[in-house]
Amino acid sequence: MRFNEYRILWILVFFDLPTETKKERQVYAKFRKDIMCDGFSMFQFSIYLRHCSSRENADVHIKRVKRSLPPKGHVGIMTITDKQFGMMELFYGKDAEALPDTPQQLELF
Repeated sequence: MRFNEYRILWILVFFDLPTETKKERQVYAKFRKDIMCDGFSMFQFSIYLRHCSSRENADVHIKRVKRSLPPKGHVGIMTITDKQFGMMELFYGKDAEALPDTPQQLELF
């Protein structure tokens, strides 16, 4: 199946983890590092996103996030289509900002 804006997904991971003790900060840093090593990039503080070419690919990365979940704190995982992501409006103060670039897809056939 060819890529289209309804099949391509974005995964958003939202988290609020405790950071009061040294151990909690280590757990926070490990979780953040784990999702970044899996291709997520920071969208805002404690909001990370990743582009996926299909539902199957998104499911793989969602399972990886779930394996890295810390014992405490709140973590949310949401998927949206590329079409929905493209309709997002971003602002920095009152000035509109451009959306992050969509990664280029390599299509062989």
